[in-house]
Amino acid sequence: MQEQDELKLESQLCFPLYVCSREIIKKYKPFLDKYDLTYTQYIAMMVMWDKNEINVKELGRHLHLDSGTLTPVMKKLESKGYITRNRSKEDERNLSLKITTKGKNLKEKMKSLPQEVGKCINLNENEAIDLYKILYKILENINK
Repeated sequence: MQEQDELKLESQLCFPLYVCSREIIKKYKPFLDKYDLTYTQYIAMMVMWDKNEINVKELGRHLHLDSGTLTPVMKKLESKGYITRNRSKEDERNLSLKITTKGKNLKEKMKSLPQEVGKCINLNENEAIDLYKILYKILENINK
């Protein structure tokens, strides 16, 4: 049996994960363009729809993004009227985000988006569940 060359692209788990991520995000683009949102703005809004109010550090933990990446995203979402940003009076370093009525209304308009993009992926329910579990297991292991 021939040894597999570990430095071949086909030998790397990270490569198909990277390409799949990029390609899936591309599938979101035409849907998100209708609402003038980037993928990062969309996932931030998903957290906002769930939490209604959250501080930037906690949002960053949910999205696995640092505050430097989130700052322009939050400014843009605020300029679109989807969220408000307020500094804590006790600690000015603490920035609180709150969803607006316009932001809440956006959820209703976008509720079919996951199903639309899911059609492009073409996995059955069990495959999707298995993949979800594996990807979150990888995330947990990486973040230990």
